Amino acid sequence: MVRRVTHEGAECPVARAVDVLGDRWALLVVRDAFDGITRFSDFQRSLGAAKNILTSRLRALVDAGILEVVPASDGSAYHEYALTDRGRDLFTVIVALRQWGEAHLFADGEHHSELLDATGARPLRRIAVLDAAGRALTASETFVRKVSHESA
Repeated sequence: MVRRVTHEGAECPVARAVDVLGDRWALLVVRDAFDGITRFSDFQRSLGAAKNILTSRLRALVDAGILEVVPASDGSAYHEYALTDRGRDLFTVIVALRQWGEAHLFADGEHHSELLDATGARPLRRIAVLDAAGRALTASETFVRKVSHESA
């Protein structure tokens, strides 16, 4: 069996995040959780994932603190999956992926689902990366300060 490379000790936050969320099933489970899906059978129906794959991804998301297992809201013997605070913090990531997909993966005029604000049913403004003063930045206006391993 091929051993999976892990980035859990990486100095790069992107590498660590991809270690947890870099699988399409994980991101789609999180998307569905934001859409109100909480039960295994509903995740499976929405995603079309095999039971073993879905079980594995749900367990990994629970282990990562993104989802938690809670008693069923209807009082039945079943359990449900709920986003934790850590999971809810992924909302911006999901919206950014959605907006990128809308901009680059659909032909002009092609229909797709829309994310609207709940108050006025209006489309959302595109997400922007802002500096501390609120000015929008492009990638060329940023840099990454790498961790130095040299001793002074």
